Amino acid sequence: MIRVLVVDDSALMRQLLTEILAAAPDIEVVGSAQDPYVARDRIKELNPDVLTLDVEMPRMDGLTFLRNLMRLRPMPVVMVSSLTERGAEVTLHALELGAVDFVRKPDGPIAAGMREYADELIEKIRTAATIKVRPLQVAPAMTAESQPARAISSFRTTDRVLAIGASTGGTEAIKEVLMRLPPDTPGVVIAQHIPAGFSAAFAERMNRQTGLVVKEAADGDRIMLGHAYIAPGDYHLQLARDGARYVCRLDRGEPVNRHRPSVDVLFRSVARAAGANAAAALLTGMGADGAQGLKELYDLGVHTIAQDEATSVVWGMPGEAVKRGGAVEVLPLPDIAAALLKGLAAKRKH
Repeated sequence: MIRVLVVDDSALMRQLLTEILAAAPDIEVVGSAQDPYVARDRIKELNPDVLTLDVEMPRMDGLTFLRNLMRLRPMPVVMVSSLTERGAEVTLHALELGAVDFVRKPDGPIAAGMREYADELIEKIRTAATIKVRPLQVAPAMTAESQPARAISSFRTTDRVLAIGASTGGTEAIKEVLMRLPPDTPGVVIAQHIPAGFSAAFAERMNRQTGLVVKEAADGDRIMLGHAYIAPGDYHLQLARDGARYVCRLDRGEPVNRHRPSVDVLFRSVARAAGANAAAALLTGMGADGAQGLKELYDLGVHTIAQDEATSVVWGMPGEAVKRGGAVEVLPLPDIAAALLKGLAAKRKH
């Protein structure tokens, strides 16, 4: 049984979350807490496997509590986030501090809406229970090895592109890759499994924290050197040709592998539009989305990379790509940026 502690200042939310999770045969809600001080005592008393945590809490804010928890008693935490600009920003900060995933509170009548999220919540709790959480550490200063990779001066906007896909743990993994890419990197297209309302905040955060110009993709955006384009939540992002240039195309087609945006949709569009003039990486994530798309890129001669198991929060998507023979290289996260650029510079024989 997966032992869960529910932490939320709303009695209604505590009740709803408890009812949803208690319906799963392999999950036991061992207790609840209305604020971080009570939660701290309940953790010591009940020793839960997973914590659900509201992003905004009384007496001590959720981020302060999470920071202390990850430093002193690391454990899997799934954030329960409000769909507001502040809620999105706080949630992304929580992922940076070590929370493994999040679910967003629904719009409209909360009881009816929350029950629609039951399957997603239960699945994320199950995944969280499998994750070994590392203690929070202060990021080290940049060293020569961690400086951005050097771009190749022969790259031109019209003939090279990078593609990245990720899910659980992906917001921080994508940041790690983008931070190591130089400002003159070929255009980057990104599909991260993220709900509508959070992708814009994620793009803005990446824009502030990396050396690239990062934006939420808009339909018709031209792919430019030194820019990264993140698929909006609830839209598929595809790469297309417009004359001599690549452009972003958005659509709300059916979810693929239960996801919109889908990494497979992005990777297959890169295969059609760019072929071997691309390099692609599949990062941490639950499930198999992107594994087949990466294999199809591999078969075209694209330099394809899967994040290794040791540095992945969840080795589902990249692990599946490796099983299918779709990865030229399986690399730890810090090595992926340089390998993408190197792969672009030397087309693979196939």
